[in-house]
Amino acid sequence: MGKLTKQRFAGEFELNGEINVTPFIDVMLVLLLVFMIAAPLSTVNLPIELPTSSAQVAPPLEQPVTISVQRDLTLYLGESPVLASDLPAALASQGATASTTVFLNVDKQVSYGDMIGLLDTLRKANYTQVSLVGLESKN
Repeated sequence: MGKLTKQRFAGEFELNGEINVTPFIDVMLVLLLVFMIAAPLSTVNLPIELPTSSAQVAPPLEQPVTISVQRDLTLYLGESPVLASDLPAALASQGATASTTVFLNVDKQVSYGDMIGLLDTLRKANYTQVSLVGLESKN
């Protein structure tokens, strides 16, 4: 049997110079949805009034270990309340090691002595990489 072939002549088919953007829009909407869901989960939202600083802002880490101290000296590891005596064990249970940077959110009404006591507790547990968190000043 013979094959039927259609000969194509120049000009029979026109070139289409348009780009189909529908898959691109679909991908962008999925990425937007992922970021809208993931962004609120990556922040700690406790009512702490932080002092201001004129230091340069450091780039954020992937999984920060955050300890917060409120005015009434209540300690939080992330968003979970923890006792000062249980802090080293709680840090270890979250996978923190001696090389992990621990971020301290300390209310500006907390006394210097109480903050030094917390730093001493962390030092005794071999957590020596501690960063104090503050707000950037407008100056």
